[in-house]
Amino acid sequence: MTVIIVFFVLHWYSSAFAQSFFLHRYTSHRMFTMNKFWERFFYLFTFIAQGSSFLHPKSYALLHLQHHTHSDTEEDPHSPHFFQDVLQMMLNTKRIYEEYRLGKRKGPNKFADAIPTWDLVDRIGNSMITRLGFVAIYVAIYVIYAPSIWWFLLLPIHAIIGPLHGAFINWCGHKYGYQNFDNKDHSKNTFAIDLFFVGECFQNNHHKYPRRANFAVKWFEYDIIYPIIKLLHWTRVIRLLDPKPAAA
Repeated sequence: MTVIIVFFVLHWYSSAFAQSFFLHRYTSHRMFTMNKFWERFFYLFTFIAQGSSFLHPKSYALLHLQHHTHSDTEEDPHSPHFFQDVLQMMLNTKRIYEEYRLGKRKGPNKFADAIPTWDLVDRIGNSMITRLGFVAIYVAIYVIYAPSIWWFLLLPIHAIIGPLHGAFINWCGHKYGYQNFDNKDHSKNTFAIDLFFVGECFQNNHHKYPRRANFAVKWFEYDIIYPIIKLLHWTRVIRLLDPKPAAA
């Protein structure tokens, strides 16, 4: 049982970190810079962490930028205010994501060509054989270490962990919580569950300051990833564009 718990927690938080740090804060918003070596390192880390639900970084970034440009309007790919439930929102998000990935939809801004890509990892990560291979690894770990069949109910979470994180953040972050700013949308800070989503639930703050590396604003808010970002800046792995952002 201990092995399963450790594996689940590691997979959950490594995937959440990859999505927040690399896909969101770096690929989508360029809150910091890094050299090619570290870019490739975190690209590969994201592929391994997300596994069977690997999200193509450029497609993710374009989808996310569309979300910011059209937040909580009909052009928003995942506003909870236009769907009956989370599943319908996820299906619409997947449809638009695939259009970006297949080149059927162009990017929403002039910086689309600057978004990092790595063709080899993209091809491998988006291969159905690769996705099924990761699922087989997850199943094997549960077959060996799960103390009872009930633990196998966690397997679907492992299989779709990347999109699942995004769905929780966008549904809760635009539906429940409080607002520090009037952003002319429904973005909220869902502080109660942010421990599980490493800073991503401060959606209201983020929509006010989309390129601010620290998503927390008020004294009682805490962005779990920001101290890691500062550490990586101090060790010169990354370079924050604004190393000491003023509190809003």
